[in-house]
Amino acid sequence: MGIKSAYENFKDPNQVKPWDVINPKKEHVEGDVYNYRMSICNACPELFKLTSQCKECLCIMPLKASLSDAECPLGKWGKDV
Repeated sequence: MGIKSAYENFKDPNQVKPWDVINPKKEHVEGDVYNYRMSICNACPELFKLTSQCKECLCIMPLKASLSDAECPLGKWGKDV
């Protein structure tokens, strides 16, 4: 995706933004759903393990995976999981 594409995603009102994590109006997932998402991310070669940041979308995945309407940029998990 790259930095420019990630920036373009931030302008899209339908895409999850990093600051959505602190938005009280956004729903969060817990337990099995969160653990499932993170297990996929942790096994993914696109995860920069030192910072838990996705190389594709540049998000910090423990935060992004907690948002109910978030999706993996590679399609490995989505809103319905």
